Amino acid sequence: MPQGAPHPPGTALGDRKAAGGLWQDTRGLVFATKYGTPIEPGNLTRMFQLRARRAGVRVIPLRNTRHTCSSLLVALKVDPKVAQRILRHSQIAMTMEVYAEASEAEIRDALGKLSAAMGGTG
Repeated sequence: MPQGAPHPPGTALGDRKAAGGLWQDTRGLVFATKYGTPIEPGNLTRMFQLRARRAGVRVIPLRNTRHTCSSLLVALKVDPKVAQRILRHSQIAMTMEVYAEASEAEIRDALGKLSAAMGGTG
């Protein structure tokens, strides 16, 4: 990475500064060794927890981040085909399983609309 260039998002600036000229990341890795090389897959969970603590956010199991992402996409009303690409689902049916999860507020709203359509008072 050129001298003075902004550090990649998610990479600890302290790690990059400490490595100096030994820093090797040119791809903007989020999880890297202290020299900016890709970490071993077996160390990903440990690095994820370390980065979460450093960022001051609640540490959750790494596998839960995918569900969190999909839940946020639903809440943000992202088009299911776009979510499918983001989540890298090979089949839209898998994405629609995620999108089938409705919030309590959405359920109450839908039942209110159904009641109103049937002439109910709510």
